[in-house]
Amino acid sequence: MDRFRMIFQYFQSNSESVMNGICGLLALASVKMYTSFDFSCPCLPQYNMAYGLGIMFVPPIILFLCSLILNRQSLVMLEEWRRPQGRRKKDLAVIRYMCSSIMQRAMVAPVVWIVVTLLDGKCLICAFSGSMDPEKFVGFANVSTAQVQQLLAKVPCKDDELMRNNASRKAVSRYLRCWSQALGWSILLILIIAAFLARWLRPCFNQATLLQARHWSNYIDIEQKIFEETCCEHSRLFAHKCILHFFESMRREIKLHSFTLPREGERAEGEEDLLWGITDQDQVNKLLKTWYYEKPPLDVS
Repeated sequence: MDRFRMIFQYFQSNSESVMNGICGLLALASVKMYTSFDFSCPCLPQYNMAYGLGIMFVPPIILFLCSLILNRQSLVMLEEWRRPQGRRKKDLAVIRYMCSSIMQRAMVAPVVWIVVTLLDGKCLICAFSGSMDPEKFVGFANVSTAQVQQLLAKVPCKDDELMRNNASRKAVSRYLRCWSQALGWSILLILIIAAFLARWLRPCFNQATLLQARHWSNYIDIEQKIFEETCCEHSRLFAHKCILHFFESMRREIKLHSFTLPREGERAEGEEDLLWGITDQDQVNKLLKTWYYEKPPLDVS
């Protein structure tokens, strides 16, 4: 248990590093899921585009939402944005910094999925094979419009008897795969250039503002963690005190179960700071309500 407690405390104190690791794992998982996914285009004119674009964009949405759910800071940011003004002002720069940090991590896995699908080309071939102009490819000259649509829809199906050794199918497939890979490499190049510029141009901006936003972003996260830990500790002590008060007339049974009742005028160690003056449920609710609606100002002088 001590080892698990140490691991849990490490995760709490290094949430940013842990989230970077989780986003990396989600990116690797997206690649693994796509490579192990059995892609089978329906090869029907009315379903090809929906299936191809659905495989390309629905899993990234799921990965994006999973990244937001796993990122603890997303909930902290929403609470900070929606909380009442109280006695502590809300800094929009800190909220923007937290939102930017959360979105950057959440977009890693979806972008990896989209780039991998484009580099593979199957989704784009399935989605847009029926939209190709048949006049650009030989083999569709003496075919009716309805038959052309059927043949173009069967381009992704290599095992179809009509299209197995069809040269036009191979030409359409190569054409769309080239466009898909070009689009995938272009997106990857744009992202790398954007990351390069963001990293190297950052020193050109006001570093003091960035440091302040990052500092108070970490403060809000740590404050929320410490508040939750303190609430858990207070709940345990308050429950212990209520149980002892309830069983005050059963001292013998309490002693048999290794409970100790504090003598009059004495309090157990650790209860002095947490439970002094707090004797009922209404007082606890009032304290929690005060914390939410009137956050204390950041001044400990």
